[in-house]
Amino acid sequence: MSQPMPRVNLQGAVDLSALAGPPAGPAGPAAPGAPGGAVADGQPVPGPLVTDVTEATFGQTVELSTVVPVVLVLGSARSEASGQIQDVLENLAREYGGRFQLARVDADTNAQIAAALQVQALPTVVALVAGQPLPLFQGAYPEPQVRQVLDEVLRVAAQNGVAGVLEDTGEDDTETEVPVEPPVPPLHAEAMDAIERGDLDAAEAAYTQALNENPRDDEAKAALLQVQLIRRISQDDPDEVLARAAAAGPADVAAQLAAADVEAATGRFAEAFDRLLAVVRATRGDDREQVRVRLVELFEVAGPVPEVQTARRQLASALY
Repeated sequence: MSQPMPRVNLQGAVDLSALAGPPAGPAGPAAPGAPGGAVADGQPVPGPLVTDVTEATFGQTVELSTVVPVVLVLGSARSEASGQIQDVLENLAREYGGRFQLARVDADTNAQIAAALQVQALPTVVALVAGQPLPLFQGAYPEPQVRQVLDEVLRVAAQNGVAGVLEDTGEDDTETEVPVEPPVPPLHAEAMDAIERGDLDAAEAAYTQALNENPRDDEAKAALLQVQLIRRISQDDPDEVLARAAAAGPADVAAQLAAADVEAATGRFAEAFDRLLAVVRATRGDDREQVRVRLVELFEVAGPVPEVQTARRQLASALY
């Protein structure tokens, strides 16, 4: 069964000021249609309908959201569902004719954005309205419900005076020819469907079967570890888990493993790795091996990011 459409508002939003950068100094009134200046309903604002956002350009995206709603899709090349929902949103961005900008974020290489938005699963879709993030949904949502969510975002944006319309600058390169991706393997598709309906047992079983049939299926291996990570963090309050770990210290292996899971699930891989490396240095025997195994699993979940390379070297040094 599909999840109900969320109702969004600007209450209790996350503060993005650290990522958005320092406020601009006095520079006179904003030019008509420029980000940060008031615009009339439907006034054209220069900018692409679809764009890629990084930590370096995120501040500009937050600024744009003061005049045009921005829909962020945080995904990963390792997630088939990320590609599916990006395709849906790209088509709708063009259909809606500039009433919102679609901003794609690679969560693997922009962990700070994922952490700031408290992302716990990929893909995650978040709207930015007047500089405030509005969590929308996770996973590959059906197109009819995505339309309802977008309409709700536009309603909230209009209520908050964010009603500009993008005048496409032609920078959108999503129309260029790209290689045709191979079809999703049946067991991967089965697992993704199970995740969408919240059946983690079925998803884990499908990915496990995929690995049994092809032990070199790296995508299935990474996805299986992600499902297991989601399962581990789903029962406890993240703040309580982190507080227990802080009080317990590195000798409490179970508390530190749980805290590292919370950090990894929200994109704070460097913090998770540092935490577990400290436990490796403080333990011996079976405890150390348990932590080493979890670290290697989180390396797989994080993917090819610089933090993994650094942590691998530190792990080798700590062990040998």
